[in-house]
Amino acid sequence: MELDKIRNLSDEELKSEQTKAAEQLFRIRFQQGLGNTEGVKKLRSLKLDIARIKTVARERELAAAASKKAE
Repeated sequence: MELDKIRNLSDEELKSEQTKAAEQLFRIRFQQGLGNTEGVKKLRSLKLDIARIKTVARERELAAAASKKAE
């Protein structure tokens, strides 16, 4: 998922996307444990998506804290 799309999501949508990506990541890792070597590229992209989502969520937390502190 692209960073622009992630930034346009609401907080609840971010949480749901993170949950979906984590579930997919779990399934791919489970399949790899069973010997299926497909999905390595998808594994990397899911890890990046989760990191991007967490980064955007943290940026929003910090911005909210800074705005409260400024008041």
